[in-house]
Parts: sequence; C-alpha cells; structure tokens
Amino acid sequence: MKPVRAKKKLGQHFLTDLKIARRIADTLGFNNYKKVVEIGPGMGVLTQFLISKTSDLCLIEIDTESVKYLKQKYNDFDVNIIEGDFLKIDLKEIIGKSSSAVIGNFPYNISTQIVFKILEHREQIPFFSGMFQKEVAQRICEPPGSKKYGIISVLTQLFYDTEFLFKVSPGVFKPPPNVDSAVIRLVRKKYFGLDCDEKLLFKIVKLSFQQRRKTIRNGLKIMNIPKKLTEDTIFDLRPEKLSGNDFIQLTKRIGHGNISD
Repeated sequence: MKPVRAKKKLGQHFLTDLKIARRIADTLGFNNYKKVVEIGPGMGVLTQFLISKTSDLCLIEIDTESVKYLKQKYNDFDVNIIEGDFLKIDLKEIIGKSSSAVIGNFPYNISTQIVFKILEHREQIPFFSGMFQKEVAQRICEPPGSKKYGIISVLTQLFYDTEFLFKVSPGVFKPPPNVDSAVIRLVRKKYFGLDCDEKLLFKIVKLSFQQRRKTIRNGLKIMNIPKKLTEDTIFDLRPEKLSGNDFIQLTKRIGHGNISD
C-alpha cells in the first residue's frame, strides 16, 4: 500500500518506531478493557499492537487518506474505523453506556483540547494514555509548587492519577517534530466526584491561573467576593501553591458566600 502523506495542517507526525508503539500499547496493562478508542491512528503503527488487547477497537481519524489506508490494512480485522474530528464527535454515541479506554499518538496542536474532552466524559473513560509534546505532558503531570503547574494540571489531577512514563526523541517520527515528546498515563481515581460546585470550581481555577503571578485574592477580584471572606490566608497564596483539594475547599468557601459575577 502507498504510504500516507503527513499533512502539516493536521499536525501529523507518524510514529515509525515499533518498539515505542508497543510500549504505548502496553500502557493498557492487563486490564482487558472491553472497548478501546484510538485517536489519530494515521497509518496504524500503534493500532497493530492494540488489536490483541481488546475485543472492541474503535479508530477515530480525521484524515480521509489515512482512513482509506487503515480500511485496507485492517480489512481482515474486526476494527471500527470512524472518519471524523474527535473534538466534534459525540463520544456517547461511540461508547454507549459502557466505559472505554482512550489511547493515541495525539496531534500536538489539539492535545490539550483532547484532554479537556476526556475530562468532560470522565464517567465513561477510566483510562487515558498516549503521546504528547513533552512540555504539555509535564504540565499535565506536574505537582503543585512548580511554574509548569497550571489549569490543566489541577483539573486533570482532580479526577485522574497522572504518570509521566517516558520521553521520546523527534527522530522516531516522520516528519520529525521540532519538539521532544513524551508518553503519559491517566488512571481515573476510585472516587472522582467533586464535593463542590463543579462549574464554580472550573471558573475559579481558570481565573486564578490567568493571573498566576498574583495572589488568589487579586486573581479573583472580578468575582466580587466579600472582603471578610478574602481575609482567609488561602487568598494570600499564588495559584500554583494550591492542590486540587485546596481549590475544592476554596470553591466551597466562596460558594457559601454571597458573590456576584
């Protein structure tokens, strides 16, 4: 079969190293997920190692040329290939009422958006792993107190245990990206509900980090929080000092007060 041409507008960098592809597939461990969704399979270098790990493999690929290639390559296998944009696809229609692991070599230009969509559907996605730009991978897994710790760190770690697995050099891709890459794994926590107003928490986290050099007190000024409430010492801290649980407690305190947007 004729190889697929990587398209810059789609952020395609095809993985060529079979050992790394196998290592990514092996992040699934021995959990035997009934359903696995692979995002952006390209020419299927990762796909070939996923087939034996599930009885229900779904590939989501936006590139028409790649879809045609995959249908030819995996014609003899029971693989569901969907042509479409993962960010626009209704995951509930694909996953149904069951749960699914999600894995892939993600296009770096939309990787953070992919993570946020995973968070939106966390009730159905107990496991998520794959390849990211190294800096994004580090931010997702970074603990509180670091300059790399930010919005995506807090929100992801509220619901998943995150693990930075290994770095990957540009030379194993075609064409090679201009950045280093890394593989991470997210395993949903046993208790992943929030003991606070989720919408308010997301708002507080995002507002806080939009002005990360300021204290929480100054970063949340736009929310018109009662002055008496902001006398709490937590408001003296910068957002990178707060863990996910700290943000939950902050949200509960603010939610119990009278605020106006």
